[in-house]
Amino acid sequence: MRSILVLNVGSSTLKFGVFQLSSGDDALLRGVLDRSGHNAGELRTIDASGRSQSVRVAARSDGAIGEVLRVVADQLGVDTVEAVGHRLVHGGSTMRAPVTIDSAVRAELERLVPLAPEHLPEELHAIDEVSRYDPALVQVACFDTAFHASLPNVARLFGIPRGLSDSGVVRYGFHGLSYEYITATLRERGQLPARLIIAHLGNGASLCAVRDGMSIDTSMGMTPAGGVVMSTRTGDLDPGVLLYLMRSRGFTRQELEDATDRRGGLLGISALSGDVRELLAASADNPRAREAIEIFCYKIRKFIGAYAAALGGLDALVFTGGIGEHAAQIRSAICSDLGFLGMEIDAGLNNVGAPLISAASSRVLVRVEHTLEDVMIARHVRALLRKAPVDGVLSA
Repeated sequence: MRSILVLNVGSSTLKFGVFQLSSGDDALLRGVLDRSGHNAGELRTIDASGRSQSVRVAARSDGAIGEVLRVVADQLGVDTVEAVGHRLVHGGSTMRAPVTIDSAVRAELERLVPLAPEHLPEELHAIDEVSRYDPALVQVACFDTAFHASLPNVARLFGIPRGLSDSGVVRYGFHGLSYEYITATLRERGQLPARLIIAHLGNGASLCAVRDGMSIDTSMGMTPAGGVVMSTRTGDLDPGVLLYLMRSRGFTRQELEDATDRRGGLLGISALSGDVRELLAASADNPRAREAIEIFCYKIRKFIGAYAAALGGLDALVFTGGIGEHAAQIRSAICSDLGFLGMEIDAGLNNVGAPLISAASSRVLVRVEHTLEDVMIARHVRALLRKAPVDGVLSA
């Protein structure tokens, strides 16, 4: 059986999924390689039948992809992978749709590294490692920014000199593969409304205003650090704060990055944790934990109100991502003061995480949806190969 390998590279983990090359959204195999150890890591997999396995493999940056491909071949019985789809966090102004990776694309991605210095180098390393392991494998880049290519200039441009905007200092937005999957799923079910807000809430969190299936505004900006308060990221921040820290406190670039990306957000506010589960558990006795949760929900609620205005009203709100799907208390707190939009949730449905949690009397539908970015990537890989078959792969 010919297949597609989907790779999602993080700083300490390598997540992957294997899908049939011809069709289908059901993964043949999913897994994650923990690369946090010095010399070895744990590769955990689960197949289509729900059977899980754990294998000890080398966790070095060099060779990790080869380990994954060998485990895939072993567990699926044969060496099936013929194409690899990569999730890339940033496509800049030029990469506005999935693209087959060749030398020119690889060079353009290298040029974009300054836009996402914490993400793109690892992702490019994975591309190079696949090429070394098997140069014949077709590789496709799928971008988290691509869904937001439809942003109008009123949402895309910052209030900075026009020359900077023209050089690419604009809002790009992220979590696009998640938003695209949710939008496509609702459309397939005949449930896609004209005016939709999607809240992708996880360690990284953002919101997107969707009109008739198209992104018209989103909370993250030029980088994934903007928007709402997140686990360790500040979200939107007065630029004067950074200037003050540089001028009056002598902060270096590294110290600014640490304060805004790794030590800010919920972790910074609570001085306890960036994990919403831990903060919820501690909130009864710890006022800072409680305050962090309140700020998180308040910032999200503000964006919902703003995007309802941008959309000219609101038909539906979708929660997705790890927090959005599993934290009923967070969903309740976010929606509690949105009655002026005609939004009302059913406490019982919300507590069990039902697919539809809005009350029967609510004018705004509130849904909880599971997002599958790897499925979206597999679909893009198939579509590209059908459009331009390589060496007979998926030729009509």
